[in-house]
Amino acid sequence: MALHIHEACILLLVIPGLVTSAAISHEDYPADEGDQTSSNDNLIFDDYRGKGCVDDSGFVYKLGERFFPGHSNCPCVCALDGPVCDQPECPKIHPKCTKVEHNGCCPECKEVKNFCEYHGKSYKILEEFKPSPCEWCRCEPSNEVHCVVADCAVPECVNPVYEPEQCCPVCKNGPNCFAGTTIIPAGIEVKVDECNICHCHNGDWWKPAQCSKRECQGKQTV
Repeated sequence: MALHIHEACILLLVIPGLVTSAAISHEDYPADEGDQTSSNDNLIFDDYRGKGCVDDSGFVYKLGERFFPGHSNCPCVCALDGPVCDQPECPKIHPKCTKVEHNGCCPECKEVKNFCEYHGKSYKILEEFKPSPCEWCRCEPSNEVHCVVADCAVPECVNPVYEPEQCCPVCKNGPNCFAGTTIIPAGIEVKVDECNICHCHNGDWWKPAQCSKRECQGKQTV
């Protein structure tokens, strides 16, 4: 019986040594930096060169297929050398545009002022107004103001006057001309002094009157 107990003790002394050597392994300790390898080195990506195109999201497009890459709002065509994107000549944005969207290939104006500004005042589209007696203006749909200035005829007198709210001067006393320093009406002969009778040239009011001397009627002395 003592022999069996002695053998059992020897067996118990041997087993812990076996367990200890089996439990301790290289995986239980962190590896040195030189032994560590990145798992990404083992990833293999498909090569689509000459076969298709890949956008920023990872979608694959066949050769000749049109698509919109993430960095461009203009359509592209998948070619052998990669995407070929359109570069159109975009229209100019209206200088009075208040809202521009860049969702498409070209920037687009979505809102323009619906009024015109002229000399510090605002006018509605197609509204007509007169900033002065000689100007006629209209607010165009392009938000621009177009004006026409009245072309006044030359007055047929030497003393025209400007009436309120009227653009062109008027001859209140009709056509006339100068006879020396005297203004005489046109169309009749006028005795300007004791010796001269004058009349205006027909249609040439700006010329001095044509005068002729008559027998002077001076006072007789006794």
